[in-house]
Amino acid sequence: MKQLIIGGARSGKSTLAKQSALAWQQVSGGNITLIVTAKPDGIAGSEMSKRIVHHQMNRPSSWNVLQASTDLAGAITQAQDDNTLIVIDCLTLWLANELMEAQSTWSNAKADLLSAVDNSRCPIIMIGNEVGQGVIPMGKFNRTFVDELGWLHQHLGAIADCVTMCIAGLPMVLKPHQPNRGGHL
Repeated sequence: MKQLIIGGARSGKSTLAKQSALAWQQVSGGNITLIVTAKPDGIAGSEMSKRIVHHQMNRPSSWNVLQASTDLAGAITQAQDDNTLIVIDCLTLWLANELMEAQSTWSNAKADLLSAVDNSRCPIIMIGNEVGQGVIPMGKFNRTFVDELGWLHQHLGAIADCVTMCIAGLPMVLKPHQPNRGGHL
Protein backbone atom coordinates (compact mmCIF):
# COMPACT_ATOMS: atom_id res chain seq x y z
CA MET A 1 0.00 0.00 0.00
CA LYS A 2 1.32 3.38 -0.96
CA GLN A 3 -0.46 6.45 0.39
CA LEU A 4 0.14 10.11 -0.49
CA ILE A 5 -1.14 12.70 1.98
CA ILE A 6 -1.08 16.31 0.80
CA GLY A 7 -2.34 19.58 2.23
CA GLY A 8 -1.33 23.03 3.38
CA ALA A 9 0.85 23.91 6.36
CA ARG A 10 -0.72 22.79 9.66
CA SER A 11 -3.57 21.08 7.82
CA GLY A 12 -3.31 17.80 9.75
CA LYS A 13 -1.16 15.80 7.32
CA SER A 14 1.31 14.48 9.91
CA THR A 15 -1.48 13.67 12.36
CA LEU A 16 -3.32 11.66 9.70
CA ALA A 17 -0.11 9.87 8.72
CA LYS A 18 0.59 9.02 12.36
CA GLN A 19 -2.97 7.70 12.87
CA SER A 20 -2.74 5.60 9.71
CA ALA A 21 0.66 4.21 10.67
CA LEU A 22 -0.47 3.33 14.19
CA ALA A 23 -3.63 1.63 12.83
CA TRP A 24 -1.44 -0.41 10.46
CA GLN A 25 0.89 -1.29 13.34
CA GLN A 26 -2.00 -2.41 15.54
CA VAL A 27 -3.22 -4.79 12.83
CA SER A 28 0.17 -6.04 11.61
CA GLY A 29 2.28 -5.86 14.77
CA GLY A 30 5.01 -4.47 12.53
CA ASN A 31 7.58 -1.73 12.85
CA ILE A 32 7.43 1.85 11.64
CA THR A 33 10.37 3.67 10.11
CA LEU A 34 10.05 7.42 9.76
CA ILE A 35 12.20 9.08 7.13
CA VAL A 36 12.60 12.77 7.98
CA THR A 37 13.85 15.26 5.42
CA ALA A 38 14.12 18.48 7.46
CA LYS A 39 17.51 19.97 8.25
CA PRO A 40 17.53 22.11 11.42
CA ASP A 41 20.20 24.34 9.92
CA GLY A 42 18.49 24.44 6.53
CA ILE A 43 16.43 27.09 4.83
CA ALA A 44 14.35 28.12 7.84
CA GLY A 45 17.01 27.91 10.59
CA SER A 46 15.66 28.22 14.14
CA GLU A 47 12.04 28.16 13.01
CA MET A 48 12.68 24.76 11.45
CA SER A 49 14.34 23.58 14.66
CA LYS A 50 11.13 24.41 16.53
CA ARG A 51 9.03 22.51 14.00
CA ILE A 52 11.36 19.52 14.27
CA VAL A 53 11.03 19.48 18.06
CA HIS A 54 7.22 19.72 17.72
CA HIS A 55 7.19 16.67 15.43
CA GLN A 56 9.57 14.74 17.69
CA MET A 57 7.34 15.33 20.70
CA ASN A 58 4.26 14.15 18.80
CA ARG A 59 5.50 10.83 17.47
CA PRO A 60 5.99 7.52 19.26
CA SER A 61 9.51 7.01 20.56
CA SER A 62 9.41 3.41 19.29
CA TRP A 63 9.56 4.53 15.66
CA ASN A 64 12.87 4.06 13.88
CA VAL A 65 14.04 7.36 12.41
CA LEU A 66 16.23 7.89 9.34
CA GLN A 67 17.47 11.31 8.21
CA ALA A 68 17.40 11.91 4.46
CA SER A 69 17.59 15.57 3.53
CA THR A 70 18.69 14.31 0.10
CA ASP A 71 18.85 10.79 -1.41
CA LEU A 72 15.35 9.86 -0.32
CA ALA A 73 15.40 6.86 -2.64
CA GLY A 74 18.46 5.53 -0.80
CA ALA A 75 16.71 5.94 2.55
CA ILE A 76 13.65 4.04 1.27
CA THR A 77 15.93 1.23 0.11
CA GLN A 78 17.72 1.23 3.48
CA ALA A 79 14.39 1.05 5.35
CA GLN A 80 13.15 -2.02 3.46
CA ASP A 81 12.49 -4.71 6.03
CA ASP A 82 9.86 -7.36 6.49
CA ASN A 83 6.77 -6.13 8.29
CA THR A 84 7.82 -2.46 8.28
CA LEU A 85 5.81 0.57 7.24
CA ILE A 86 7.71 3.63 6.00
CA VAL A 87 6.49 7.18 6.69
CA ILE A 88 8.15 10.00 4.73
CA ASP A 89 7.84 13.47 6.28
CA CYS A 90 8.10 15.40 4.06
CA LEU A 91 8.45 15.51 0.30
CA THR A 92 8.32 19.30 0.23
CA LEU A 93 11.46 19.81 2.30
CA TRP A 94 13.21 17.02 0.42
CA LEU A 95 12.49 18.79 -2.88
CA ALA A 96 13.79 22.10 -1.51
CA ASN A 97 16.94 20.38 -0.27
CA GLU A 98 17.49 18.66 -3.62
CA LEU A 99 16.95 21.85 -5.63
CA MET A 100 19.35 23.79 -3.41
CA GLU A 101 22.04 21.08 -3.39
CA ALA A 102 24.74 22.08 -5.88
CA GLN A 103 25.65 18.48 -6.77
CA SER A 104 22.03 17.35 -7.14
CA THR A 105 20.54 16.43 -10.46
CA TRP A 106 16.84 16.86 -9.75
CA SER A 107 15.58 14.76 -12.65
CA ASN A 108 17.71 11.81 -11.48
CA ALA A 109 16.71 12.23 -7.82
CA LYS A 110 13.03 12.33 -8.81
CA ALA A 111 13.34 9.27 -11.07
CA ASP A 112 15.15 7.39 -8.29
CA LEU A 113 12.42 8.29 -5.79
CA LEU A 114 9.58 7.24 -8.10
CA SER A 115 11.34 3.93 -8.75
CA ALA A 116 12.03 3.32 -5.04
CA VAL A 117 8.40 4.01 -4.11
CA ASP A 118 7.00 1.95 -6.98
CA ASN A 119 9.29 -1.00 -6.18
CA SER A 120 9.02 -0.86 -2.39
CA ARG A 121 7.92 -4.09 -0.77
CA CYS A 122 6.98 -2.07 2.33
CA PRO A 123 3.86 0.02 2.66
CA ILE A 124 4.69 3.73 2.45
CA ILE A 125 2.92 6.85 3.66
CA MET A 126 4.26 10.01 1.99
CA ILE A 127 3.50 13.54 3.20
CA GLY A 128 3.77 16.63 1.01
CA ASN A 129 2.62 20.24 1.19
CA GLU A 130 0.20 21.44 -1.45
CA VAL A 131 1.64 24.82 -2.41
CA GLY A 132 0.31 25.42 -5.92
CA GLN A 133 -3.19 26.64 -5.08
CA GLY A 134 -2.29 30.19 -4.10
CA VAL A 135 -0.49 33.11 -5.61
CA ILE A 136 2.34 32.13 -7.94
CA PRO A 137 5.49 33.37 -6.21
CA MET A 138 7.91 35.76 -7.84
CA GLY A 139 11.39 34.57 -8.68
CA LYS A 140 12.58 31.76 -10.90
CA PHE A 141 13.57 29.41 -8.05
CA ASN A 142 10.20 29.83 -6.34
CA ARG A 143 8.24 29.17 -9.53
CA THR A 144 10.43 26.16 -10.32
CA PHE A 145 9.85 24.82 -6.80
CA VAL A 146 6.04 25.15 -7.09
CA ASP A 147 6.04 23.53 -10.54
CA GLU A 148 8.32 20.66 -9.56
CA LEU A 149 6.37 19.92 -6.38
CA GLY A 150 3.12 19.84 -8.34
CA TRP A 151 4.59 17.44 -10.89
CA LEU A 152 6.12 15.29 -8.12
CA HIS A 153 2.73 14.99 -6.42
CA GLN A 154 1.11 14.10 -9.75
CA HIS A 155 3.63 11.34 -10.42
CA LEU A 156 3.44 9.95 -6.89
CA GLY A 157 -0.36 10.22 -6.97
CA ALA A 158 -0.40 8.08 -10.09
CA ILE A 159 1.53 5.25 -8.42
CA ALA A 160 -0.06 5.64 -4.97
CA ASP A 161 -2.89 3.33 -4.00
CA CYS A 162 -4.57 6.10 -2.03
CA VAL A 163 -4.31 9.91 -2.13
CA THR A 164 -5.75 12.06 0.65
CA MET A 165 -5.83 15.83 1.05
CA CYS A 166 -6.06 17.39 4.50
CA ILE A 167 -7.80 20.69 5.08
CA ALA A 168 -8.53 22.03 8.59
CA GLY A 169 -7.63 18.64 10.07
CA LEU A 170 -10.17 16.87 7.89
CA PRO A 171 -9.05 14.21 5.41
CA MET A 172 -10.61 14.31 1.96
CA VAL A 173 -9.96 11.15 -0.02
CA LEU A 174 -9.03 12.04 -3.59
CA LYS A 175 -8.09 8.53 -4.69
CA PRO A 176 -9.68 5.82 -2.56
CA HIS A 177 -7.81 2.64 -1.81
CA GLN A 178 -8.99 -0.27 -3.92
CA PRO A 179 -8.88 -3.36 -1.65
CA ASN A 180 -8.12 -5.70 -4.57
CA ARG A 181 -4.84 -3.81 -5.23
CA GLY A 182 -3.25 -5.33 -2.11
CA GLY A 183 -2.17 -4.13 1.35
CA HIS A 184 -4.09 -1.87 3.70
CA LEU A 185 -3.59 1.02 6.07
